[in-house]
Amino acid sequence: MRTLICGSIAYDTIMVFRDRFKNHILPDRLHILNVAFLVPDLRREFGGCAGNIAYNLGLLGGDPLIMATVGDDYLPYDERLRKLKLPQDHVRRVPNTFTAQAFITTDLDDNQITAFHPGAMNHSHENHVQAAKDAKLGIVAPDGREGMLQHAREFQDAGIPFIFDPGQGLPMFSGDELARFVEMASFVTVNDYEGEMLQERTGKRLEELAKQVKALVVTLGARGSLIMTNGRRVEIPPVQPEQVLDPTGCGDAFRAGLLYGIAAGFDWAMSGRLASLLGSIKIAQRGGQNHRFTRDEIAQRYKEAFGSRPW
Repeated sequence: MRTLICGSIAYDTIMVFRDRFKNHILPDRLHILNVAFLVPDLRREFGGCAGNIAYNLGLLGGDPLIMATVGDDYLPYDERLRKLKLPQDHVRRVPNTFTAQAFITTDLDDNQITAFHPGAMNHSHENHVQAAKDAKLGIVAPDGREGMLQHAREFQDAGIPFIFDPGQGLPMFSGDELARFVEMASFVTVNDYEGEMLQERTGKRLEELAKQVKALVVTLGARGSLIMTNGRRVEIPPVQPEQVLDPTGCGDAFRAGLLYGIAAGFDWAMSGRLASLLGSIKIAQRGGQNHRFTRDEIAQRYKEAFGSRPW
């Protein structure tokens, strides 16, 4: 099933400071803060929610279609997507902008200082869902504010079921706007922190919001996930990873598993378990798109974790 993935494409520049920030910041001088950190370790990763979700869905054998806006520096990402054979029909280049990018500095205590430049992402509303005429399923993932609002409305108008995945974009929206997203969506996915914020802003408990959609999914990190559907609570166990190396992109891998399960007609227990497995595989590798697997490998890993194969 052709799945339209509306969200960001971004570069993540990740640096490691081989000391602790606290040793270089004077608490009583924060009002005149002026620090510099030597970062001998640096890597640049391909990221962004749309890129990460499409990457995982493609590995599963799904049919992803990316809808995103990018800048003048897009060429390396373009070459990557071509090699992966992921369609770019709805990746729009915005002249005189940079592709969205995050600059993340981590110290030895895993504290992080992050600067994020949205760049071309702020033009996401220039893309329209109706341009993807063969899409049968979708997701509104973190992106430019106006683009997220617009794409949700366009999915609803087109009668295309979609996941609302506010992610780190959730604080951009008022309670009324979030409530409207839920009304338009077929499915909602949040992590536990985002779930608390969603309740606070809308004034409704997750159980109430779940009644408005086919399923509301809450990821719980190492504790697995919870799917609320048709008045039931489906608890999804975690899958033990080979190692815990980098959580970046785990949520996107999880959502790719959900999208694949929905498109394939799996029940929620199987969809949730497939999603859980993908998150476990991703966390054992650095970056959002450096893990690899075949459909056979996934089926075998699923059997080892849950006792049967998904296909």
